Amino acid sequence: MSPPVQRLAILASGSGTNLQAILDYCDALGPARPVDVVLVASDRPQAFALERARRHGIATAVIERPADGETLAALLERHRVDLVALAGYLKLVPSAVTGRWPGRIVNVHPALLPRFGGAGMYGRRVHEAVLAAHEGESGATVHVVDEQYDHGAILAQERVPVEPGDTPETLAARVLTVEHRLYPRTLHALALELAKTP
Repeated sequence: MSPPVQRLAILASGSGTNLQAILDYCDALGPARPVDVVLVASDRPQAFALERARRHGIATAVIERPADGETLAALLERHRVDLVALAGYLKLVPSAVTGRWPGRIVNVHPALLPRFGGAGMYGRRVHEAVLAAHEGESGATVHVVDEQYDHGAILAQERVPVEPGDTPETLAARVLTVEHRLYPRTLHALALELAKTP
């Protein structure tokens, strides 16, 4: 007997390319998929991630007060969410939410945590910091979300080389390719693990 499919909510602030990677991964698996994306929510009404969800027939919501944990938790509970994935979501998840879904909220970060993470470290800023530090490699990290930015337990990492002549844009593109591969696979493994627990 196959494990129960986990109900996944995705929080996004931007275009939602990691959301698309997750949707494509699940579509490719068909009935064998470990999660169903049941909700996509954003703090930005114009985020293209919401349009991606609508095109896929997935419920959407706008998070009008991201710091209001009780309202966000109520939204997730209404959709009977088992698991939450942040996909370019730039707001801190309130403790009222992380406390209610411990170990069940995850994020992907475009660097090798614990380095180059924390408040304000997202997008281009991360890649600029990696290049300014003359790192030989960067990568992507999938981690559990807790009450601090980029702080929770690391679930998976994949490394990419920093090439001579890299710009923030070229490095970002290489890291994003890894994110799109690593994030769905890590969610798959986590969903299977969570399905074993009542």
